[in-house]
Amino acid sequence: MIQVITGKKGSGKTKILLGMIDDAVKASTGDIICIEKCMKLTYSVNHKVRLVDAERYTIEGFDMLYGFVAGVLAGNYDIKEVFIDGILKIGGRNYDALGALLEKLAILAGDDVHMVITISEDKEALPESVLKYLIPQAD
Repeated sequence: MIQVITGKKGSGKTKILLGMIDDAVKASTGDIICIEKCMKLTYSVNHKVRLVDAERYTIEGFDMLYGFVAGVLAGNYDIKEVFIDGILKIGGRNYDALGALLEKLAILAGDDVHMVITISEDKEALPESVLKYLIPQAD
């Protein structure tokens, strides 16, 4: 399952994401990873969460991000939660390509993996291919 949190910078997306990560740490029966750029969440994320710096692995673009996530999931069947903070910093601002990525990630995740992704943009600027994954309470 894929869920997205949208909003401009400073709107509280990361705070919501961190709350969801804390909830996952308490409730999940599997491993949890969080992918971000620049490691700004180092001291905010529970030590039980595998924090991954997209820059360290030179992940640039949505195709590379998809390949990375697919590889991580293929290498560890115990992953139940994936959080991606600031996906546009990693993939760029092509919203149609973002929608295509979310569709591929939804297929990859299936019913076994829960993915939550933050997008630094107002929902009015995003296409339906992205909005269909919007978390209702994040409106």
